[in-house]
Amino acid sequence: MICERFASGKSILHSADPRVKILLAVLYAFVTVGLESQEGQILALLGGLLLVMAARLSLKEIFRRLFVVNLFVMMLWLILPWATTGSGIVNWGPIIITFEGINLAFSITLKCNAIILANLALLSTSTIFSLAHALAHLRVPSKIVQLIFFSWRYFHVIDSEFHRMNQAIKIRGFKPGSNLHTYRTYGHLIGTLFIKSLERGESVQKAMLCRGFDGTFWLLSHFRLRPSDICLVGLATAYLFFVIGVEWSPWR
Repeated sequence: MICERFASGKSILHSADPRVKILLAVLYAFVTVGLESQEGQILALLGGLLLVMAARLSLKEIFRRLFVVNLFVMMLWLILPWATTGSGIVNWGPIIITFEGINLAFSITLKCNAIILANLALLSTSTIFSLAHALAHLRVPSKIVQLIFFSWRYFHVIDSEFHRMNQAIKIRGFKPGSNLHTYRTYGHLIGTLFIKSLERGESVQKAMLCRGFDGTFWLLSHFRLRPSDICLVGLATAYLFFVIGVEWSPWR
């Protein structure tokens, strides 16, 4: 989560304006969520794959992340086929598997994977700080931008502190197990981590106030649209219009 595996690269998406990528990611998600036909949903999934290929991302890493996401989607496959009313296709006593339930689960799976692929290709190819900078340029409320900025910045600090404390208890001979001592130890560890996080937050706040921080982040550098960014917007918009056209086509 905090290592930004895809942020470095030489593809057209890596060099694109982060503002453009954020707007395209939001537009892509809205269009995909509104699709009702399976043809349009499959085209949206194909569009996500094309974006991943354009970003030249590692397919192994992409599929690993999709696997984690689809573990949650599998829960829907265990519930929706028999919890959705409709025409039954399989009867197992009181459990009736409906066509509408299977169709709904399949639709959610396609939409979810399409949006995840598009977000990985568009957003993960920029650093979180450039995305926060782009959000500020897009007039997102300053408090939200600062919350994203500081949360990401101190995820690293909290993560390293947790690993340091975990290593310290292991050096002292701690071996986790299913017993009260283990639960108590991890409870103390998490509690100590919260206290250290609070102390670090207070010290950072005092340090920033001493430097004259008044809640405003001044943007010293600015993004500029390039012909490649305009080309990317044109191609992505044309593809989305094509998907919408297929969705509304009377010959479908």
